[in-house]
Order: sequence, then structure tokens, then C-alpha cells
Amino acid sequence: MSTVMRSAMQQPLYRSSFFRITYPSFCMPVCNRPPTRSANRFRRVTSVAESPYRAGSDSAAWTDSTRSARSSASVARACSRSVRADASSGDVELFVRLRMRRQIPNMKPSKPLPYPDCWDSTEEYIDQLLEFATTSDTFQILCGGVHILDFFTNEPGLFQTVIPPDWQTYILQCEPMKFLDLLMRDDLDKIQDSQPPESLVEYIRNIRKFSLAREFSPTKEKLPKLTRMVSVGMKPKKMHEVSNFANYVDTLAKDIAVEYRKEITHFVDFGSGQNYLGRALASSPYNKQIVAVEGREHNIVGAKELDMLAGVSEKPKIIRNKKLWMQKLDSLVPEDQLDEKALKRAATPAKIPNEYVPDFSPRSALESIYTPEEGKGFIRYIAGRLESGDLSDVIGQLEQDPLAEEKGRGDPSLMAISIHSCGNLSHHGIRSLTLNPRVQAIAIVGCCYNLMTEKLGPPTYKLPYMRPSLQALNGRVVRESERRDPQGFPMSDRLSSYNDIGVRLNITARMMACQAPQNWTEAESDAFFTRHFYRAVLQKMFLDKGVITKVHHNSDLADGDNASQSPFNTSTNPVIIGSLRKSCYKTFGSYVRGAISKLTTNSEYHEYCDIIRDKMLDVTDEEIARYEESYGPRKRELSAIWSLMAFSANVTESLIVTDRWLFLRQHSELVQDCWVETVFDYRESPRNLVVVGVKRPMS
Repeated sequence: MSTVMRSAMQQPLYRSSFFRITYPSFCMPVCNRPPTRSANRFRRVTSVAESPYRAGSDSAAWTDSTRSARSSASVARACSRSVRADASSGDVELFVRLRMRRQIPNMKPSKPLPYPDCWDSTEEYIDQLLEFATTSDTFQILCGGVHILDFFTNEPGLFQTVIPPDWQTYILQCEPMKFLDLLMRDDLDKIQDSQPPESLVEYIRNIRKFSLAREFSPTKEKLPKLTRMVSVGMKPKKMHEVSNFANYVDTLAKDIAVEYRKEITHFVDFGSGQNYLGRALASSPYNKQIVAVEGREHNIVGAKELDMLAGVSEKPKIIRNKKLWMQKLDSLVPEDQLDEKALKRAATPAKIPNEYVPDFSPRSALESIYTPEEGKGFIRYIAGRLESGDLSDVIGQLEQDPLAEEKGRGDPSLMAISIHSCGNLSHHGIRSLTLNPRVQAIAIVGCCYNLMTEKLGPPTYKLPYMRPSLQALNGRVVRESERRDPQGFPMSDRLSSYNDIGVRLNITARMMACQAPQNWTEAESDAFFTRHFYRAVLQKMFLDKGVITKVHHNSDLADGDNASQSPFNTSTNPVIIGSLRKSCYKTFGSYVRGAISKLTTNSEYHEYCDIIRDKMLDVTDEEIARYEESYGPRKRELSAIWSLMAFSANVTESLIVTDRWLFLRQHSELVQDCWVETVFDYRESPRNLVVVGVKRPMS
């Protein structure tokens, strides 16, 4: 059949509504097509616009109701449609034919990193990402250069100092949610309201195109359902994470067995917590061998209780002489409080042998019974805090004490897994692939980037906008930024040595990377903008009252040299307040009183109580009201900067995840394949990027 005839026959198929709804990416131009994992895994999508971080266009059609619903938040794809021309219909047709011919499954995504489609290669994306992150003044200021605590401690204020002058008027006249729409959702080529400054639009384009795409489409339309007992204790977010990741890990292990001829025998969960993931994998239909490594003993105790409820372990049976047991219980109750049955038992007492010692231990204090069965899952708990990726002790226990059915089956073959391992624990999980011969694969989803340590130490004079990670006056003594922790960020040689000084992210930048601005609703946004405003004004009160002092980052700056002070070389001492009662956030006065009460009465802050009591207890309601009246009109300035910081931090998270992938790639002599892809719906779980690595076969 000629090419012309085939083309003529295929056109009705491509134009049909069923084909376009069922396979929307096939009907898109190549440069606007969302990334897919496998060429032959078709996924039914009812609306291309409903996916967050869509990597195919600048925006989706967002209505007010869609925007305000937390479950429907999304992020527009980074690149402008003007960057690349639409592909011809012939290119699309050829692409479809090639995809439909493929028969062999491919577990890897089409790109090792889910970067937007405007980039021609992974290397081009990484080169330009590092260039932007280290040369863009605006990005460096918003991601690590300023802190919301110092919003009002300098004059002129933070907004006037750090926001480009041509942005300020437009931002202040823009409603908060409309501004968030502009940053993350609006089509920048079709802005209908007042035109924003071109430099602002260009910055938004840059943040979008350097942010990793976060679209998620499950590999199966219907996942195995967690049983009621397995899901005990899980909130909807955790159920979404566990059900999706358990299926992902199971599928990944099967693919590794087929494609790499490696049978994964055990799954090591880094920081297992209550072991929700391990319990699901050990239960039907997965029936995996789980090694749960957890540093907190109370988490292991709680996990074992949940194991009994789920049927993964058995409740211990206690055999007692009922008459003697009840008689012993009656003896513990005052005689005038005994009921009728107890009085009857007392009238005909049973003889208690002298050697009888009743067991009054609560059931929670008794060890669960784990009985291995052929074809069933099994859980081992190992208590201990992991300080590196070295699993020698864990592997040693598996080899020294194998289960009966494991004997004679050879050495264990491990996969390190984790859902939201905090801080450096994600680094340990990733490093385990290169440090342990028995670890054959990893699948690690990180979170809590603020808890990562810093490998390169404090910033140097070559990084003029980066604040040092300051020690809170009432916080931990050790400054994480001065530890130069080899386990900290960055992991890869590429970022550690970039431009001879490396890529640094202070705690402010890393904490902002934990935000999820695409999920903010109008009510939620107003609530935490108000909280940040209250905290910033209270910091100004602390400074005026002498509770805190200014800290000069440049040691050559004299205390009285006000002319040389700026938000980039001057800040104030942090004071940890934490969460307060909900009633404290109703008014600024309530917030100040609640904060002072907590700082002067809470045992955690006893070292700082006297200073707060001496400086702040005599503050009057009138004085508090004057501060609120003075700074209230500038609340919009604060919400705008916070929005810009959270939006820009998408690139910070992309840097962190890219660094982890680069670490695996640099060990190409050990790691055969590595990639990053999404495993959760961003609307349910924003930290949804998994780092996967598969080891090369042993020679």
C-alpha cells in the first residue's frame, strides 16, 4: 500500500473524537506533547489541561472554581509556544506510526529527567539550568538572598529593595490570586488583563522552562486496592502515596527482572516510620520481603501493632488459668467495690499455687509473631539511625539469619525504596546503590529539603546575595552551614565543582523548595500570608525592643555604618516561635500575646525566657496596634514577595533532584540506568519525583 493511501486512510482515525480523547498526546505537535514513560503504554486522559506541571503548553484553561479547588491545582509548562514551531502533520503522523509499531515494553521514560520539551537534550537543559541558577540576580535574591523575617527590619523595605522598579507598580495593583495565576497558570502569549512588564514575563518564562515537569498519569487505570486493615492509620494523602508507589515498585522490580535479568529478593525501606509502604508491599497482591529500617523505636512499636491488625503478623497467645486469673484481678479491687460476680468468686476461692505469677503485661508490650510462609510477604524491622548509605549491618543480618525458604537461594538482591525520606536520608538511599554490592536498584522519593546539610560550607564573597544559615537564638547550637558535611548537598561532582565554587543552597532556599504554590487556594493563601505578615512585624518589634540585634554578614561592615547596610549584607537574629493556637491568628494583638506567652513559659525556650520577659512583657495593646497600623498597608508587598519566592523555588527543587540524578550518572561504571519521573498526583502529594537507579551486572 502506498504512503499516500495509508495517509488518507489514517486521517479519519486521527481526527476522530475517540482517538483524540483516548490518546491526546498523539494528536499534539511534537514540541507540545506531554512526556510519556513508555512508547506503548497508552493512558486514558479525559483532559490534557487537568494535569499539574504539564510539559506541553504554557497553560491550561483555568476557571476560578478550578483554581480555588485544592484538588485541581496545576502548573503551566515552562516554555513559550513561540520557542518552537508546531510540527507538521506529517511529523505527527510518522510519530504515531512509529509508536504504534513498538511491541517491546520499556520501563524507562523517554527522557532521563522530566524537563520541558523546549530543550533538545538533557545536557542542554542541565547546562542552561546551572547557568541560570548561578547568574540570575533575581533568582538568587528570591531563592536564598532574603528572608521574610527581615521584611520590615530595613528601610527602605524588602519589597522596594529587591523587586525591580518596573515590576512594583504592576504587582501591587494585581490581586494575590491573579498574580499567582500569572506566575503559574496563565498563557503568557495571551494575557488579557493589563500587560505586565516584559522583564517580569521573561523571568516567569525562565522559571517555567527550568522547572521539571510534574504531570502524573498512573500506569494502570485501577490500582490494587489497599484493604481496610492495611490502610488503618492512613490519611487520603498517604493512601494515594502508598497505593501508587507500592504498585510502581512492584512493576519496577518485575521490569528489572525481565530487562536486566536481576531478581529483587528484598526491599529496604529507608526511614520506614509506621511502615505503611512496607506493610502494603508485604501484603497481597505483592507479598514482598521487606526490611524496614527506622531510627525511632516508638515508630517500630507502633508499626508492629499495625502489622497485627493487617494480618501481617500474629497476636501472641497468652494461656491463663481463668479462675486464678479472675481471682487475682479481684484482689486488686477494694472489697466494697466488687460486683456480684466477683463476690461469688470470693465466696468459693480457688487455691492459688505459691509459684503462680499472673502476667499483667498489656498486649502492646508483647512481641508480634512473624511467621514466614512460602509465597507470602514478610517484614523484618531493624532499629538504627542511618548515617550513610552503607548497609553492611543490614545485609549482614539478612545473610546471617536467613528465613527457611531463603536458604540455598543465593545472596540477597536488594532494592532501596523510600516515600519522602527526609533530608540527607534520601542521599543515603541513593548512595546505597554505589556503596553496597547487594543493592541492585533504588527508587527514592525525597522531601524536607530544609533538613539537608550543606556540603560546601558557608557562602563565599563570590555569592553576594546568599545569606548564611544563621543560628536561631533559641534553637540548636550547631550551625549546619559550618559542618561541611560530606553527606550533604550537593551530591554530584558536577554541582560541587561548578565554576570552581560549586552550587550552594542555604536553608532559606531549601525550605522554600518544600512549598506547593500550585495547590494554594484563595482562603489558604490569605491565611498564611497573614501569618507571615504577623511574624515579620513581630520581628520588627523584637528589633526595636532590643530582643534581637542586626547581624552583618560582611565582617568589615561597621555597626554604625548604616549607609552600607542592605538586605544582602544585614539581617537579624532568628527566633523560633513555631505554631500557636488557632485563636492567636485572629488578630495581630492575639498573635503577639500568644508568641510572648509561648516564649516565656514553654520549657523548650527556657534559655531565652528572661530576655523576652524583660523586653516584651510590658508592651501595651496601644503599642501593638500602632505597629499593625503602620505596617498593615504593606501586607500586599509581603504576599507578593512570598509568592515570587515560592514560585521561583520550583527551580530550586529541580536543582536538587537534578543533582541526585547527576550523582548516579557519574558512577556509570556501577550504574547502568538512572532516571527521574513522577509517581504521585501533584495535587495530592507535591513532592512527587522519584529518583531511580539500576546497577550494572556484576562481571
